This record gives sequence, structure tokens and C-alpha cells, in this order.
Amino acid sequence: MYLNCKTFFSYRYGTLSTEELVKEGVEAGATSMALTNINNTADWWDFYSFCGEHKIHAILGAEIRNEDDLLFILLARNDEGLAEINRYLTRHFQQQKLFEENEIWTNNVWLIYSFNKKDPHTLKENELLGVRPSQVNKLFSFDVSKWQHKLVVWQPVTYKDKKGYNLHRLLRAVDKNIILSKQQATEIAGPDEIFLTPAQVLHAFKQYSFIITHTWKIMEGCNYQVDLHVDKNKKCFSSSKADDMILLEKLAMDGLRYRFGNNNREAEQRVRKELKIIDSLGFNAYFLITWDVIRYAQSRGFYYVGRGSGANSIVAYCLQITDVNPIDLDLYFERFLNPYRTSPPDFDIDFSWQDRDEVIDYIFKRYGKDHVALLGMYSTFQHNIIIRELAKVFGLPKAETDELLNDPHATFREDRYQKHILYYGEMLRNFPNHLSIHPGGMLISEEPICNYTAMELPPKGFATAQIDMFVAEKVGLYKLDILSQRGLGHIKEAIRLVRENKNISIDIREVEKFKKDKKVAEQIKKADTIGCFYIESPAMRQLLQKLKCSDYITLVAASSIIRPGVSQSGMMRQYIYRFHHPTEIEYLHPKMEELLQETYGVMVYQEDVIKVAHHFAGLDMGEADVLRRAMSGKYRGRKEFDAIKNKFFQNCNEKGYTPALTAEVWRQIESFGGYSFSKAHSASFAVESYQSLYLKTYFPMEFMVAVINNFGGFYSTELYFHELRRTGAQIHAPCINNSFELTGIYDREVYMGFIHIKSLDQKTLYRILQERGQCGSFLHLHDFIERTAIGIEQLNILIRAGAFRFTKKNKKELLWEANFLHKKMKEKMPAAGKLFKSQPPDFKLPHLVQTFREDALDEIQLFGFPLCNPFLLAEISTKSYVMSNELANMIGKEIEILGYYITQKPIRTQRGQLMQFGTFLDQQGDWLDTVHFPDVADNTPLTGSGFYEMKGKVVADFGVYAVEVKMIHKLGLRKADND
Repeated sequence: MYLNCKTFFSYRYGTLSTEELVKEGVEAGATSMALTNINNTADWWDFYSFCGEHKIHAILGAEIRNEDDLLFILLARNDEGLAEINRYLTRHFQQQKLFEENEIWTNNVWLIYSFNKKDPHTLKENELLGVRPSQVNKLFSFDVSKWQHKLVVWQPVTYKDKKGYNLHRLLRAVDKNIILSKQQATEIAGPDEIFLTPAQVLHAFKQYSFIITHTWKIMEGCNYQVDLHVDKNKKCFSSSKADDMILLEKLAMDGLRYRFGNNNREAEQRVRKELKIIDSLGFNAYFLITWDVIRYAQSRGFYYVGRGSGANSIVAYCLQITDVNPIDLDLYFERFLNPYRTSPPDFDIDFSWQDRDEVIDYIFKRYGKDHVALLGMYSTFQHNIIIRELAKVFGLPKAETDELLNDPHATFREDRYQKHILYYGEMLRNFPNHLSIHPGGMLISEEPICNYTAMELPPKGFATAQIDMFVAEKVGLYKLDILSQRGLGHIKEAIRLVRENKNISIDIREVEKFKKDKKVAEQIKKADTIGCFYIESPAMRQLLQKLKCSDYITLVAASSIIRPGVSQSGMMRQYIYRFHHPTEIEYLHPKMEELLQETYGVMVYQEDVIKVAHHFAGLDMGEADVLRRAMSGKYRGRKEFDAIKNKFFQNCNEKGYTPALTAEVWRQIESFGGYSFSKAHSASFAVESYQSLYLKTYFPMEFMVAVINNFGGFYSTELYFHELRRTGAQIHAPCINNSFELTGIYDREVYMGFIHIKSLDQKTLYRILQERGQCGSFLHLHDFIERTAIGIEQLNILIRAGAFRFTKKNKKELLWEANFLHKKMKEKMPAAGKLFKSQPPDFKLPHLVQTFREDALDEIQLFGFPLCNPFLLAEISTKSYVMSNELANMIGKEIEILGYYITQKPIRTQRGQLMQFGTFLDQQGDWLDTVHFPDVADNTPLTGSGFYEMKGKVVADFGVYAVEVKMIHKLGLRKADND
């Protein structure tokens, strides 16, 4: 009867979660149900699993629509039918075609049409007509006896009750981008699409009981043989599992000699131990596939970082998947693999954002498009989008919507529409909104992906599974993460620039040399890390200073304790204190001292959670790993988690621990929230940090240009140009004859790239570069106009950007000349690249003055920031301000400072009040950190870019100085020039 049930994976249509749907079915008395989401199979396997828990016969299918036009319902009769439905959806998504009714289907799939939509004479063997309870009266004029074998009961389920119906209407209005009053009946489901009880359905069809019997027969004939939680990844890399084992051993032993030499017994024993466990758990192919991806990247000269739990593996280290030596770091082997583990270990491979798509394309071509997909995920409705979308549906003015979103003190008024937004917005929270792409997950399966899910084709052009990570793992498909990050782009670009500008080649994999370099160590200790991967944020630079970090091991720890879960729990502060006072440590218990001595009694890594759960609380390794996954946000089985938590407390009680001790250990575990790192992960990050640090230490100009050209990092482009200026580089605005699309460096001369000029279109940029490349430098403005045929608006932008400085004329003179020439040449513009160039006219203009301030304001408008020292533009009084380098001698004193805004970090106190941590530059270009407690943040909050005059008290924390701001005043730009 329930052949057409939908969940909220019918995006912007359904109103029930998958679990809610099944529970509602149980309450209604259902014994068999079909999940048929609109053009979607995202939650098939969750539904299948929930139905199994409640002893309900699960049927899987899909409802096929083109916008509001319902074509038919598909029900899979068997496993082949599941694949057929997924292939059908995939084909239409990837060809971006409308769904059609004239498809050829096998008898593995039932097609159900709406009653009266199709002439029963034309129905094929596997085609049926669905009759709703409300349509029973239409059967009086239908030849029931002749076509009874083609009729089934069709009771759609879209919502639970009237509130669900209202929410459905709101979702449809959001989808159509209309106000509710404009909604048409054809755009929404009927108000009767709820669970009717079997008794109600029987009563409706009391004169046609054979239709109910036939419906049951159809439903009972749909059965599947899919085993969940069984590994379905690609089974073999080579021709057989036996050959995989031989190949992996050969590669590992070759790598062992490369990494450790010929006589490292400890390393060899660990390699052989790992190989044995990898083989026994069936993960040889997974390692070889990852090695194959790395081999391809190396052949193409791509930079990469291998991380994830797989970095705990010495085999991964020997295969050059990672650059982390697990012996040196005493990495916990059981975090990587243990006999209880059923899923492959986690490898995250980072590539430059410029290289990642080529690596993904290689994987698709190497392993076959039918067996490879990007992992899907879905964006969800959250506060801001809920308010904005529902406000539009109810017709609220934009100003009122903006007030609700932007004013932290705004409250919902007691009017009907705002109350509806609040009420239904809470119902809508966490609903999936649309399919998205997992940041890096890829699925490589033994059987075709379509056996398990349909695939769509987002803008990037790679097939993407409709299922997310959790459903994929339930099916038995485990992801390989192919990620991108800007940090590797910095490194790759810096190496290229050093080679071109200084004729020096760098082997960036000489990490052991970098770790021992004294200049690099001093660079970390000073926290001079702007542009360096993962260690440039204000919080991280402060942490490095507090730890007086100058070595790799400390940096590994810092990379983990900076995470919010550790810092917010107070454990970061504990770690810093204990780091400096190891003799004062009081461990919670002797066992905790044994387990956590390396980290001074503080749980810093995910491995620490596993060790404590296993050795302190007596959980087995499988349970400890479930606990670790739950704490890192990668596990959603709440029942299993609660059971493990109960066992944790029960075991501790049996071991004789006091309730207070057990509770405190659990609190420390729980404080990791979703933010703890594996030690191997932190170690991998620290390797990349060292590579960046080496380049910044010895080639600071080239490194900062590389950071600028990759448009990635914690800070704005302006800050990176500021850092570049501090290295001694001479920075020039874009130049018609010297600049390219990206910023270039020639010895110490840096020319800003054209890409930084706002409103300069790509067509103009490419025309300039093409003409200059073919015919040489431009001689003068007249020559430029003649050769490029540029429009006057684009020409004026280039002049205001300072791109014609080589003419020795100021901007006002050039603007006058450009507009005169353009007007004169408009009618007789010669073709670009002609053989003989005409001579430019000789203009005699009055003396036109272009001021420094006017140049700077042009730069602010066109680049977003000035290229000069910004303090030269500030409306500063004659008073003197305290500089950042003077704070150490003024602890506890009230001072006055002037700062140029860089960034801020807003946080909520335990009472929910807003406070801010500010980061500024002082007049000498040094960093200035400020603290704004709620009374100041509330009354005079930081409002973005500009100059701030502040009064406050100097405070110190482990040798790091900041100003607790009491008063703050934002300054403007000075009005007149002094130049």
C-alpha cells in the first residue's frame, strides 16, 4: 500500500527524516514500505537498515519527475533492478536531459503510473496503474475485471500531519523562489499524503479487495540480497589477491631500504608485522591503489602530502605515501590498524589546488568511470539561510530580514510572519538542501557504483555519488581522500620562482635537513610564520611563542592542541604550563602517567583517546576506535556510542576507580569534541609547515610572491604584500610592459599582477599579454591604444592603476591624453599589429598635479588596499603611541596604541556574550594583539578595515603580550596631502 514514501531527500519537498518515516510507518501499522524519493536514491540504505531494525519489509525505488510533472514511480524487484534505476538516474543527470517515459525497462523494475495517466491497453508487462483511496470512485467507470492485474493501491506519504503539510508548502515556495500567496496547486502535494492505517486503506478499497491483494503480491516480490557493512571497495589492484600481496611486499621492502638503509632491524620487523595485518584484513589493494596515485603524481612533478591515520603506518612511509617516520615519532600502531577494524585505514592525500583535478581525472580513467565516483554530501538548512529563505516566502522586506540576520540584539517581533519563521525554521533546521561534493572523498568499487547509488554531474564534471560518507560506509564503500590546499601551491610556486629568479634548484623533500636547520628553528621561535601552512594564524603564532617552539616534535604537538576542542576545554593552557614546568605535574592516576607522559598528562592526540579507553578503561581496541571516531565527528551511531560510554563507566567502576576520577577522565576525552587530530595527521601537517618555513627563511621574497599568487592563506592579499615589503622587495603597481596575470619577481623588483585590478576583464588582460608577446613592449600610450584597440573604460582603469608609469607622465595627463586619442582614433582605429606605426601627437597640456593621496585612493579602489605604508593615509594626531616592541616593559600599565586592522576572532563567553580578539599592525609594521571583553565589544565593536585608536592595559600570557582594550575609536583618512 505504501508504495510511494518520501523523505527530506526529496529536496525541498519531503518533510520527514529517513528514521522518522520508518517510525511513522511502524506507528501506522505498516509491515511493508517503499522509499521513492524524487529523482534520488541518497538514503536507500539508511531506510533499508531502519526497516530491518523494525521488522518491516523494505522496498527501494524512486519517483521520477521533470519539475512538477510526475512521470512514474519505479520499484526495484531485485538487485538488478536497483542497479537499473541508478543507471537510469545517472544517465539522465550526466547527459543533463529531461526524463522521458519511453525508456526501455527490464522486468527487474516495476513502473507505476498515476491512474488515468496511461491507457491500460498500452501497458507493458512490468507497468502498473496506481489508484489512490480518493480515486476509488473512478473505478466505477473502469473495466476493473479486465485490468485488475494492473491495479495497485497508491497512498503517497510526504508528511506526518498538518504542520508537515505547511512545512512542505514552505519548502516548495523556497524551491520556486516565490511568495506563499503565489503558490499554485500543481506545485505542491495534496493534503492527504500521510500515513493512512491499513484499516483505513482496507475500508477505502472494501469493494476492490483484490487490488489490495495484488498490491501485497507486488510488494512481497521485491527482495534484495545486499549485505551491508561488508567491504565493497576494489578487491584487487593486480590480477589476484595473491599477486597483490607479493607486489605490496616487494614495494615495501624496496622502500624500507630507501628510507632506512639495509640494516635497520626494528624498521624491518615493523614492516613485516604491518604487511601481515594488512594482508589478513584484505587491505593490500587499498594500499596499492594509493601507491599508484602517488606514483602518478610523482611522475607529473606534483607536490603532495600524505596524512590521515594511514600516516601511522611504516608501510605507507616506505611506499612514499607519507613523509612521516612512525618510529621516530613513536606513532601508535593500533590507531592505524588493529584486528577489530573492518574498514580500511584512512589516507588523506593533499595536492595543490592546481593539480588535484588532474589526479582525480587519472583515477577515473585508471579504474573506470563505472567503478569510480566522487563522494557526495549535502548542504543543510541552517540559521541564516532558513531566515533569509522563509522571510522571502512570507514577503518580508529585505531590510527587516537583514536586521534579523545581522543585528545580534535583534529579536523576533510578535507578528505572525516572524513567529512562523521561528517556528517552521526550527522544524527545517538540518534538512538537506541540495547535493554537494565531499571535500576530497573518492569511491573506487569492485562492482559498478550504480549497484549502490545514482550519480550526478556537478559543474566540475566528475561523477558524484548521491550518498554521503555515512551511507557509503554502511554499504561498505570506504573513501580515499584526494584533497586540495593552497599551501602546496605556495610551495610549488615558490620553488619555480626561486629557480627562475635565483637559478637555484630546491629538493623540498629534504625535510630532515630542514628540521635541523638553526635559522629555520629561529624562524619558528620568533613565530615569523606568515604564509606558512597551518602555522600563520594569530592564535597559532601566539602558541608557538608561548611554547618557545623551535623543534619538530613541539610543532607536531602545537598543530594538535591549537584545535578548538583542546583550547576551549582549558587543556591547551594546561599543556603550555606543564611544558614549562614538567616537575610540577600531578597525574590523575599512575596509569594515566604511563599513557600520557609524552604529552605531560594532557590528551593531545586521537591516539591518546584510544590508549586511555583501552588501557585505562578496559575497552577493547574495536570499541576504543568507535569512541575515537565518535569524538572526531566521524561516527553517527548514537546507540553504539551510548553503549560504549556505559561500558567505559562500568569498567572503570570494576577497576576500582573513584566516580570523580572516571568522570574527569571522561570529561577530558569528551572535550576533544570533533576537533582532535591523530598524531600522524599533526606530524604530516608539521612536515609541510617545515617545507614552507624553509622557503620563507631562505627565499622570503619568492615565497611571499608565491603565497600572493595562490590566493590562499589566513590573511588578506594586502597583508601578504605588506610582508613582501618587509623582506626588502621593491613593489611596483601593475605595469603594461612588465606585469603578467600573476605577480612576478625579477631580482628584488616585484610587479603586481593584472589579476589584482578590480574590473579589468579577462579579454583585455589576454589581449595585452598576447600583443606584447607577439610584437614586443609598448612604446607609449598611443602605441598601446593602436595595437590593442582597447575600450575607453578599460583604458582608464589601467591608467588609474598606474600601469603607464613608464611614459613618465602622471595619471591626470594620461587620462586627458587617452580620452582625446580614443575619441580621435575611434572612427579610424587601425588593425592591431600593422607594419608601420603612426607617430603619437605632441600634446601641450597645462601643469596637472597628481598627489600621493590620490594615487593611494586609486589603489584602494582598484586593488582593495594601498601599496604604500597605510599609516601615511591615516588621520593621526601629533600624539605618540606605544609600539608593539615596547609592550614587554609596560605590563599592567594603561597605554594608548594605534593599530591598522588585519583580522578579528569573535567568540561567545560561557554566558553567551560576544567578545573579540583583534589583530593589528602598528606604525612600525609589527603585530599588535588586542582583547575586547563583552562590554567593549558590545558598545564599540571592531567593524572591519581601518585605523583604530585604542586605550587599554598591557597583559602577558606565557611571554606573549596583548592589550586589554577599554576604549576604542576608529580614525578616518586624512583629508589633505602633505606631499
